[in-house]
Amino acid sequence: MHIICQFGDDYALASHWVTCLKQQLPGAKVSVWQPHMPPADFAIVWNPSQEMLDQQISLKAIFNAGAGVDAIRQLRLSEDIPVIRLEDAGMAEQMSDYISHAVLHHYREMDEYAVQSEKKIWQVRSPRNKNEYSVGILGFGVLGQAVAERIHALGFRVNAWSRTPHSSRNITLYSGDSRLNDFLSASRILVCLLPLTPSTRGILCTAHFHWLPDGAYIINAGRGEHLVNDDLLQALDSGKIAGATLDVVGQEPLPSYHPFWQHHKIRITPHISAATLPAVAVRQISEKITAILAGAGVSGRLDMCNGY
Repeated sequence: MHIICQFGDDYALASHWVTCLKQQLPGAKVSVWQPHMPPADFAIVWNPSQEMLDQQISLKAIFNAGAGVDAIRQLRLSEDIPVIRLEDAGMAEQMSDYISHAVLHHYREMDEYAVQSEKKIWQVRSPRNKNEYSVGILGFGVLGQAVAERIHALGFRVNAWSRTPHSSRNITLYSGDSRLNDFLSASRILVCLLPLTPSTRGILCTAHFHWLPDGAYIINAGRGEHLVNDDLLQALDSGKIAGATLDVVGQEPLPSYHPFWQHHKIRITPHISAATLPAVAVRQISEKITAILAGAGVSGRLDMCNGY
């Protein structure tokens, strides 16, 4: 069995994954992909090249080394080769931590207290009521479900929206385009964890901000392209949106001249909400490779029509 790894131009990262894979699958040949290398049985990729994919004529599966699949979906892929997404790989806990921090930071008015501290003002602000700060999760996949349960455990009312119906004991669920506005109207803090697809691109926009309660707060940890930048700036300046935490932006790294850096109602982090943990991911991939070789089905297969 031959496994190849390609992580864009990052040879060092691909080499690290090769080492981890060799430890998990000691009988396999594992290598960083090089042009004109003999065809492999499996490929582990992140931002792969079209050249690499075109040369692989014997793949049983491609494993995408992360939750986001928007990059690989831009390439020509054989319909006969399944693309398998990582469903967690340690990201759910990280994302839950990040979103919990952002929600609590806003709810407890820490930005306002920071301003007071800079001005040497000792002033207690009136406590808020969690019942008035319902949290809405856009996207109810593996990460969205983990985040929703964590936020619920913190005492907030939690709503979630997804394209297709789900079930949950603790979370109020909405599904389909016909329920999106109802979901938005019920969400004082809006968290975007959607995959990037043609139907979700630009979903954080004026038309949808309109349905949010006045003074709503935005947290985007999905993709930068979910957000229409000018619409957010306008909503912040009008007061419709109280503030935003953005872990993802349309252009990364965010240029120094971008107005997001200067806006006092926006908090920026450099796409760090949830990173793939190689050791955890390799264990998951190794188990799925073993299942595929045994003729068993595996979860996480990318649906090209839905985009996730």
